[in-house]
Amino acid sequence: MTEASARDGLLADPEWGATFREIEGMIGGRLVSAERQERWRPAWFLELERDGERVPVYYRGDRGVDPDGVATLRREMEVLRALAANGIPVSHVYGWCETIPGIVMETSPGRANLATAESEEERESVLDHYLEILADIHRLDPSVFEKLGFPRPTTPEQIALGDLPRWEAIYRRGKNQPEPVIELTLRWLRENVPAGREQVACLVGDAGQFLFDRGRVTAVLDVELSALGDPVSDLGGLLSRDLSEPLGDLSRGIARYRENTGFAFEARDVVYQAVRFCIFTPMSVCFLCAKPPPGLNLAQYESWNLVYGRVPLQLIAELEGIAIDPPELPEPRDSRHAPVLDALVDLLGADDYRFDTARRVAEYAREIDRRGERLEEQDQDEAGALLGQRPTDWRDADARLEALALEGGEDDRAGLLRFLVRRHQRREALLGAAMRELVDARAQSIRL
Repeated sequence: MTEASARDGLLADPEWGATFREIEGMIGGRLVSAERQERWRPAWFLELERDGERVPVYYRGDRGVDPDGVATLRREMEVLRALAANGIPVSHVYGWCETIPGIVMETSPGRANLATAESEEERESVLDHYLEILADIHRLDPSVFEKLGFPRPTTPEQIALGDLPRWEAIYRRGKNQPEPVIELTLRWLRENVPAGREQVACLVGDAGQFLFDRGRVTAVLDVELSALGDPVSDLGGLLSRDLSEPLGDLSRGIARYRENTGFAFEARDVVYQAVRFCIFTPMSVCFLCAKPPPGLNLAQYESWNLVYGRVPLQLIAELEGIAIDPPELPEPRDSRHAPVLDALVDLLGADDYRFDTARRVAEYAREIDRRGERLEEQDQDEAGALLGQRPTDWRDADARLEALALEGGEDDRAGLLRFLVRRHQRREALLGAAMRELVDARAQSIRL
């Protein structure tokens, strides 16, 4: 197939053709190739020809599951432009697509995920460079973001909680079942606001995302969660990113950041912000997992829901000195129906994103068949011991556990923390290999 015929096919695509034509007009070139990035949001790597040169372009679209998603994406575009204007290495923004809303930007050089670093020396060098860039962002005048419409927190509680009210509004709007993990974490955050936090800075929000090459960061990525707040918020966010993309020794890196900036904070402040940021993920996906819309990558979303719900509870337990023993997990045991699920998993394969999405759900279903009933019995027995009476079913258990999270005392919280962590660990065991990069994810302990 010639480049001309390939271009004609892309521009005639009934779903994306109009967007590709819009991007051609924006760049002032002819589309040469388009490769879809297989992920949970629409994204494309494009190549255009302009004035005899090839121009690599990246299109980043809206996930389509958040009612505020398009507005957030537009705001991200403006943040990228503001950061670039202040000397921060980010991808150049060409403009905004109207046909299928999204950002059109350059494809920056380098690769993501420090797990791909060639050596520990390179990993340390890149992390140090990223933290230097993060410090530069934190030193920017907060008015840079205020001009983009970001509200500036003024009280210690507003500074510590940051954009939590926005996430809580999304959560309350979509909530469709009891969520004891989220309610317990929100209550703890409000009851344990750090004292004396007064500094307000521009934040990237979802810290730890960047491209790198030869020991240096080439571009800061994914700033859609930018906000104004405590600079330690971004340091706490690193613990969250590290769960899926190992960043190296964060205690070393954060200690170096503190020394270089002169900012005053302790390890507990970082962990508090890690709890705050981690719980945002379950707050934004729990209702989708409870009632999945068509096409949702359920295994991925359920993995996020479980891991980023469990980790805040474990961090709280670490801060409060609460020991949690892991549950005893029964060995998988095939049922009469095992051959059906085995055949389904094998048929789906993993060569295509949609098939792989379905395969992961099939793997999940197979593990539920193998030991789901026994793990549910463990949940109900343990919940009964905590509540003083065995629940009638899982719905009854969740409702009573949420009530305990909202109204219980200090002693209740310790027991509830232990139970909820262990319950999440049981549910993660059912997801098993379908969790991919989040299998056995654990947060680092920060020592400063």
